[in-house]
Amino acid sequence: MTVVGLDDTDSREGMCSTYVAARVAERLRERGAAVDRQLLVRLNPAVEHKTRGNAALAVHTDADPDLALSVASEAVTEFAEVDTANTNPGVVVADHPPAATPREVVEWACEAVRDHHDREDALELVDAMGYGHAGWGNARGTVGALAAVGAWAAFEEWTYELISYRERDRWGTPREVDRDSVFAAAETAYPEAWDTVDSETGDAVCVPNTPGPVLYGIRGDDPGAVRGVSDAVESEPADGRALFVTNQGTDAHLRNAHLAEVRDGQAYRIDGVVAEAPAFRKGGGGHVRFTLRDGDATLPCVAFEPTKRFRDHVRRLRVGDRITACGEVADGTLKLEKFAVRSLVGTERVVPTCPGCGRSMESAGRGQGYRCRDCGTATAGKAEQPVARDLEPGWYEVPPGARRHVAKPLVRGGFDAPVHPER
Repeated sequence: MTVVGLDDTDSREGMCSTYVAARVAERLRERGAAVDRQLLVRLNPAVEHKTRGNAALAVHTDADPDLALSVASEAVTEFAEVDTANTNPGVVVADHPPAATPREVVEWACEAVRDHHDREDALELVDAMGYGHAGWGNARGTVGALAAVGAWAAFEEWTYELISYRERDRWGTPREVDRDSVFAAAETAYPEAWDTVDSETGDAVCVPNTPGPVLYGIRGDDPGAVRGVSDAVESEPADGRALFVTNQGTDAHLRNAHLAEVRDGQAYRIDGVVAEAPAFRKGGGGHVRFTLRDGDATLPCVAFEPTKRFRDHVRRLRVGDRITACGEVADGTLKLEKFAVRSLVGTERVVPTCPGCGRSMESAGRGQGYRCRDCGTATAGKAEQPVARDLEPGWYEVPPGARRHVAKPLVRGGFDAPVHPER
């Protein structure tokens, strides 16, 4: 077996790395090779030099390694935006079965999804493994290409995405996809196929807005389900489609940590108590912010404006609520992807009511409690009263249109509390 890894072939101008990988697989088949699977591996979404979706690709084939490197290099040269300043492709070819990947490369793949790697270290490890490789520009894509080689042995949880591609002369033009057919197909296949649409906003989430070659992509837990949705979508003619096995929707990027341990550039699952009530900040662009505390450590958290109705759940949190928060940390702030309510504050302290005449009492002065101005009844401090909470224990998430590729939708299950899925 041979594993072909590639990365950093797309650009903001529209090229998609999955398209390049699909062309590599297609050309290997034309040369008589078998292709067992194509992997779509979402890497750490917090890295500085990430591509749009920060995806690395792998093709598992029985092709000769030299042939595989030649075919992959031809495809990258032809389709990748190699003349774009921030596109620096890398190709790595390993001459062993995916499951027999050496430990060092498996660890590299794990860390590429949760941490950072340097190009120089990638090239050093590629040479140490004796892998064939090629690079364009500064070859920064070698980092992700090597991670794609090790991904199959590194991770156990996989989902699927079936991507349909546009005819070349349609790239950059408005996509012709029948919205009603998308929603009908999504309803039939849910929850085996997920994040196809946003039922609240009416958006067809599976149809991108970028000018590249992707017509639409259907994601789910079952290859039959994603094929069924794709078959039912009415659209402009497609120039082929490709099924990818992927770590999308798995939360592979999250690491468990204590709040005091977090640092920029990584994504976490952390527990804490709400220490500052969620609120919109003046000039904050519609973002909702609050502070999480664990012991002496604090961490600002934010639900960004594009997360829309998710912000309503965040704003219902109160000081003292215990939660688990998930998201990337950047500039010392956690960008919320989902959170779990562990316990809610059930009472609030209010100005006491006089037990004798039923009037609201008044402060008797700093540190002197409260006194009824009519009958003189006094009390030492504020009273506790039950408070109604428009929030339930369990997990809450951003809507499909705001979800990161690698973030796990609640509908997939496997969470440690009740879930409140968005669809």
